[in-house]
Amino acid sequence: PSAVPTTVAQALQTAQASGLPRLDAQLLLAHVLSCNRTWLTAHAEQPLTATDATTWAELSQRAIDGEPLAYILGEKEFHGLTLRVTPDVLIPRADTETLVDWALERLQAIQSDVFSGKSPSPQPSPKGRGSQHPLSLWERVGVRVADRPDHFESHTVTDTTAPNVIDLGTGSGAIALAIKHRFSSAQVTAVDASPAALAVAQNNGSRLGLDVAWSASDWWSALQGQRFHLAVSNPPYIAEADPHVPALRHEPLMALTSGSTGLYALRQIIQDAPRHLHPNAWLLLEHGYDQAAEVRELLCARGFTEVASRWDLAGHERCSGGCWVGDEQHKTQLTEFAS
Repeated sequence: PSAVPTTVAQALQTAQASGLPRLDAQLLLAHVLSCNRTWLTAHAEQPLTATDATTWAELSQRAIDGEPLAYILGEKEFHGLTLRVTPDVLIPRADTETLVDWALERLQAIQSDVFSGKSPSPQPSPKGRGSQHPLSLWERVGVRVADRPDHFESHTVTDTTAPNVIDLGTGSGAIALAIKHRFSSAQVTAVDASPAALAVAQNNGSRLGLDVAWSASDWWSALQGQRFHLAVSNPPYIAEADPHVPALRHEPLMALTSGSTGLYALRQIIQDAPRHLHPNAWLLLEHGYDQAAEVRELLCARGFTEVASRWDLAGHERCSGGCWVGDEQHKTQLTEFAS
């Protein structure tokens, strides 16, 4: 904004005139004044102190210049949790909640099937969608986890044995913490190759009181000898030359791009996964909106079964995954994927 405003109404008006969406302007001003949006509406003529006006002008200009609101505010809501975020980590997206929802479904099945001694239950296939594309009831009706019944809210078990979960490339810790929050009995480990990202994730875990084991690792490299019942990852999957990359300039490049096709990290995770999965474990991966068919092909080629994809709320195939049966034939199939 060109002038320092003197009232709440002036601050919002000048921001909107400069191209800042009204909601973003309200969130920024509420942050500066330590209030909520309702208060702003009821106190439009409230005078701003010189300090608040100067701070507001600086923060709103950052937003107008294209810096993500989450970095300016220092936080982002994800799956019912408020997470601290910095430019060292990718900003959690609503699309990634699709991956968390799927992971929670698989954890319930794993808890029932693996630890109760039952045979593994195949995923249901919605009528008309085909076995490659199962959707949960919740996904079909578009209901977010935060708005659902409490069947994920406080899952506990009497058995001392619980599923082991690994989150590869955890960033802010969003996926690992959401899983631990909704399925408290799971033993969750999260890794990242970036020490700065791990520091953000650890801070989030401590602040939220969620017990996740954090570790430095480049994908599976530091997890030798460890096996898991469920592996999840939102790895970088954008091609290095993708025209959308410049628009994401404020976020860490290593968390966004992955080789000339965007599939390098996904290939590496899939290739090495069987060495770290229990029999009948699941691997679930987020990927680009147009990469589902390729990722399913990679999973099938590596020997995964029940390979399927899930849609995000925008109708894009956002996640793909499969079950590692763990038989000896598959365990010895270590042929590298064709490039």
